[in-house]
Amino acid sequence: MRWQTYGERTLYDSPWVSLSLVDVDVPGHGRIEHHVVRVPRGAAGVVVHDPDRGLLLMWRHRFITDTWGWEIPAGRIDPGETPEQTAAREGLEETGWRPGPLRHLLTYHPSNGSVDQTFHVYVADGATYVGEPSDPSEADRIEWVPLDQVRRLVLDGALGDGMSVTGVLRFLLEAPAPA
Repeated sequence: MRWQTYGERTLYDSPWVSLSLVDVDVPGHGRIEHHVVRVPRGAAGVVVHDPDRGLLLMWRHRFITDTWGWEIPAGRIDPGETPEQTAAREGLEETGWRPGPLRHLLTYHPSNGSVDQTFHVYVADGATYVGEPSDPSEADRIEWVPLDQVRRLVLDGALGDGMSVTGVLRFLLEAPAPA
């Protein structure tokens, strides 16, 4: 069943995010005002894989949840940039490694019940070290993590941010199973 919308009222708006109330008719429940968070540009990330080293991950702090964890390089899509270009740029800026050729893994909406944000995840086969990251504020450390350890990080919750865990698990669906 499709929900019918009748209008939208913006409560807050910035270049990064807006909050709206949408007048919507929910079948079987009638009309309500539903909160919707709008994110004007999506984000893209890259799972950088090297068969000998594993995955290139960043250990970082997120102040919003006050948590530490492993993540893939990712960021907001800049104006005029494709998601693939964003993934390559973020990989280099955040790690100092230029990702090899990129292949699309998946596109998804991480919280489509209340947010319209879109995430695009790519995989890079290998990377070339260029130098120190151009944005040193992104990570406390950057490491190549063997796949068996990556699996453990997911199970232990040490790799747990939405884009990273979704992208890594999608990548692992194609990776050889551990012996």
